[in-house]
Amino acid sequence: MDERKRDSIVAYLRRRMAEVGIELDDLAAAIAQDQIQYKSAKYRSATGETWSGEGEMPQWLKQAISAGQSVEHFGVGGAAQSAPAAGPKVDWRQDPFAGSPLATAHSPHIDAR
Repeated sequence: MDERKRDSIVAYLRRRMAEVGIELDDLAAAIAQDQIQYKSAKYRSATGETWSGEGEMPQWLKQAISAGQSVEHFGVGGAAQSAPAAGPKVDWRQDPFAGSPLATAHSPHIDAR
């Protein structure tokens, strides 16, 4: 991004903050709170939703588990993020389509080999 464009965006943000009464201290406090929440997360979804592992399990994690995903898959710093670079290993025991018609469908391209 060039410097003029950056300066223009900064000026726009400052104008909007002044219009709604947001001070720089308010913004800094909100960013600090987000960073604390981000660091305390034990589980994180692909969309950035987090859960510390305390209290009731959030809906996004409940839905993923009911779809057949493991809780460990969403662990921050867990095995899902430290996968070996040699290539992903697939654990078919965790296949959410196991037992469904989709799992038993045969492709004519695969059978022709």
